[in-house]
Amino acid sequence: MASDLAAGLPLAARRRFKWNSSLVLGGAIVLLMVFAAVFAPLLTSYDPIKLDVRSRFQPPSATHWFGTDQYGRDVFTRVLYGARYDLLIAVLAVGLAAGIGTPLGMLAGYFRGWTDTIIMRTMDLLLAFPNILLAMTLAAVLGPSLDNAILAVAIVGIAGYARIAYSATMTAANEVYVEAARALGARHVRLLWSSILPAILAPIVIRGTLGMGFTILLAAGLGFIGLGAQPPTPEWGAMINEGRNQVILGRWWTSVFPGLAIVLLVTGFNLLGDGLRDALDPRTR
Repeated sequence: MASDLAAGLPLAARRRFKWNSSLVLGGAIVLLMVFAAVFAPLLTSYDPIKLDVRSRFQPPSATHWFGTDQYGRDVFTRVLYGARYDLLIAVLAVGLAAGIGTPLGMLAGYFRGWTDTIIMRTMDLLLAFPNILLAMTLAAVLGPSLDNAILAVAIVGIAGYARIAYSATMTAANEVYVEAARALGARHVRLLWSSILPAILAPIVIRGTLGMGFTILLAAGLGFIGLGAQPPTPEWGAMINEGRNQVILGRWWTSVFPGLAIVLLVTGFNLLGDGLRDALDPRTR
């Protein structure tokens, strides 16, 4: 993703991409997690769902690197396969939120008037609720499942993208090249798609990358309280919930390793987002 963005940038921006340590480190962590998710069947010989009660609660060892849980399932295997679900949640939720919020913000910032009032006041209403409370309410109303958790997290994120697109569109709409295109008779759709969208894409991409980490945390929180992915799905938040009672009994590995996976992936996306911001922001040096 970063390399595709860098290819179309000026030389100075490409140099910032090349030497940005946050971008490199964050990208490496995310790629590592993507690799683990894609090649999970090749990295482990265990089944993430199949029960083996004779192997329950085995501590980390050469046989089971992360130990086993209360059903005898290999925790390392479940963490690997869990990366698939958490990355899927992040990509789909952020994609839906950006895909809905960005056009709404562009329409409000471009047409202003009653369009601005209706759209942005609705976004303000969404922002009035704490994110976790709104996500919990939506997930509870829709019903506990992975699909509904993705939808709930996506709805929570719409307002953030709308506000970024709104302010960026108002600035871009007053640029000389947009005024020139308008004077030449360009239609509204063409102006929004060809002139304004490319100008506001950088902050949307940065917001989306940073939002991946927040989305994973929010989805894991829903899974932890039972409103997200349901057992036996190896989603990290649900795994922490399943093993939380075992921690006080000394079986810490059942929850610690999924928690560390969340920390690592969220850190990777945050570093990647910071690196993209530094590389794409023209005010940085």
